[in-house]
Amino acid sequence: MNILLIRLRLIGDVVFTTPVLRALRREFPRARLAYLVEREAAAVVKGHPDIDELIVVPRTRGLARVVDDLRLARRLRAARFDLVIDLHGGPRSSWLARATGAAQRIGYDVEGRSWLYTKTVPRARDLRPRHSVVNQWDLLSAIEGWHGQPPDPKIDAVTMAPDQETEKVIDRRLRALDIDSRHELMVVHVSAGNPFRRWPEAAFVRLVCALAADNNLRRIILSSGPSDKEAADRIARAARTELGPEGTLRVVDFGDFNLAELRALVARSRLFVGGDTGPLHIAATTRTPIVGIFGPTLSARSAPWRDPAVPTESVELPELPCRPCEQRVCEPGDFRCLTTLKPDDVISAAERVLRRSA
Repeated sequence: MNILLIRLRLIGDVVFTTPVLRALRREFPRARLAYLVEREAAAVVKGHPDIDELIVVPRTRGLARVVDDLRLARRLRAARFDLVIDLHGGPRSSWLARATGAAQRIGYDVEGRSWLYTKTVPRARDLRPRHSVVNQWDLLSAIEGWHGQPPDPKIDAVTMAPDQETEKVIDRRLRALDIDSRHELMVVHVSAGNPFRRWPEAAFVRLVCALAADNNLRRIILSSGPSDKEAADRIARAARTELGPEGTLRVVDFGDFNLAELRALVARSRLFVGGDTGPLHIAATTRTPIVGIFGPTLSARSAPWRDPAVPTESVELPELPCRPCEQRVCEPGDFRCLTTLKPDDVISAAERVLRRSA
């Protein structure tokens, strides 16, 4: 069988598809499995052991997208896929699924696009407290002859293949900073895809100071997206100032790193703390303890999908009636799902997962 999976757009969403890859390989061990993904998230599934071909497409706009998609459609049709599963359900992905001409094309029952598939499944409401991995598993149940088991994070956790060359790069960079096996490395991701998911800078400063002050061998590395680099620098400077002479040593200026390097760095760490963004789910592909910070999104839908034996906690304010939201307009106007989330609660969660991992 010749199978194509399509998942465009965001990093975290692509991470959530990796349990599906394993399930398909288990159900169809002799199948040829191709995966179509956009360039920004390609590193997540590059080198994945269950993928035979990775098709990476640019995220272009306007006339350039039309030209790119027509060229891609010809390529996909020539590949003669038997089964296509659209894990995205957007206009572009559903059109590409149709363009393959595959006998089985499975996607979500989305108004105006259902006709592009041969079989559809109901799409759970976007804000429903049901995990994204479980929602995607519904598509597998629509495959003709499917006998797979229900999703279980202990069996089918999210995965990202480590890269040996990247591991060596991170080793060299850590040695250059005099960080070795004696130290407790911790990664704090301070960035978010939009303002609705940004925990206040002052809260991050309080968290970083608490983590760094607890043990003189701890080394804290802050990560961020390019648009939040200045915010990360401000948080680091404020934490170093508050910590005093030891601050420069304990809050490390590591420099920039890509997704593969982030994973390699987290895999060497004692702890990862961050909001509901792609790096949180990259971190979930390791065995490193995690504390996730959830504001407008629900942990029930977006918590790290990993072996329950690995210490993982989600911190959120479940009593707020405005959660979850569509992240277009903050009804109260003050982003209270994050601005009122106390640093002490995140610090306590970090201490708990560290004790469990010890």
